[in-house]
Amino acid sequence: MSDYRPSTNCLHAGYVPGNGEPRNIPIVQSTTFRYATGEAMGALFDLESAGYFYTRLQNPTSDAVAAKICALEGGTAAMLTSSGQAANFFAVFNIASCGDHVVASSAIYGGTFNLFAVTMKRMGVDFTFVDPNCSDAELEAAFRPNTKAVFGETIANPALTVLDIERFAKAAHAHGVPLIVDNTFPTPINCRPFEHGADIVTHSTTKYMDGHANAVGGAIVDSGKFDWTAHADKFPGLTTPDESYHGITYTEKFGLGGAYITKATAQLMRDFGSTPAPMNAYLLNVGLETLPLRMAKHCANAMEVARYLEGHDKVAWVNYPGLESSPYHALAQKYMPNGTCGVVSFGVKGGREAASKFMAGLKLASIATHVADAKTCVLHPASTTHRQMNDAELAAAGVSPDLIRLSVGIEDAADLLADLEQALAAL
Repeated sequence: MSDYRPSTNCLHAGYVPGNGEPRNIPIVQSTTFRYATGEAMGALFDLESAGYFYTRLQNPTSDAVAAKICALEGGTAAMLTSSGQAANFFAVFNIASCGDHVVASSAIYGGTFNLFAVTMKRMGVDFTFVDPNCSDAELEAAFRPNTKAVFGETIANPALTVLDIERFAKAAHAHGVPLIVDNTFPTPINCRPFEHGADIVTHSTTKYMDGHANAVGGAIVDSGKFDWTAHADKFPGLTTPDESYHGITYTEKFGLGGAYITKATAQLMRDFGSTPAPMNAYLLNVGLETLPLRMAKHCANAMEVARYLEGHDKVAWVNYPGLESSPYHALAQKYMPNGTCGVVSFGVKGGREAASKFMAGLKLASIATHVADAKTCVLHPASTTHRQMNDAELAAAGVSPDLIRLSVGIEDAADLLADLEQALAAL
């Protein structure tokens, strides 16, 4: 399937039915799998043979959908998780543990920031947050001898900062560590980070990939390009024997293309159990089949909305990477020439109070703690998704007190503009 273009892979990658088999990916709604002998099952527990024995680790439905996402990103191995938050946790914790350090962009989703700055800090993993627009010297100064990874978002939620993937990848590789990129907002339809030097990609599949607010989920994809063995001392979990699996060394047994995801599945999914339900994986696949069509519509609608807001006298500012006025327009054109995403951030004159009144006046758009699905929704991040941050952290994340995050859906653009107009007129 790797020879097909993304829109074809959205339909066909990951699962090829045999003669007389279901054309759609089957839902294998079973916790367990039968084997004729204990020896056969023992070989699975020893990672000596491929197969399924308990859905907490792997399930055929989830693996087929993961393989589709892997093909879309151009990776060598992938896995699904129960949420995007779990995907980001697994992606980092798979190679960084107590006593280690990670460099991360400060302009990331509030939930991810809290995961890193609070929860994982309590686990002994330290993070240094850098402005994605920092100088090369400032980026270089963030690294330490115990740094194990660099993390960023292709398009930050909700600041819409566009990460300079090549620059951050170059810095990461100079220190012998991988660049992990959350590619949720543009999806692989609009951005393929591996082509620009990223090593690991994560997704909240809850967003555009599912596309209909039906199923929470996440995904991790490995490019297979990072040479863990060249920096074996930094990544002993991948390059030295794992006694919990009878001394298997992941890089030796599964190669550079399979070691990272196999370890994340065999260790982290085994112990944390953040696996998606087979039904959720099935729903995700239904969304993936129309992803190219929806992303085109999301981007077209968002551009119309951004231009409309930019010209409105009651709007204080607008941030959308597709606009020529955006400071990230050049980076967006470099990494996402066919479109960015459907999310527009802006502020209305009058600050937080006016923002609240504006959102309450919308009739078509819903106030919802969600983003990136078929229906338009709106949120005030400073008082919801990012409310755990202090003022300095909000500023570093690019979240001003008046910021409104508008996730533009696939409704008729004229109806969306009319809704915005009547809500602004009431201010």
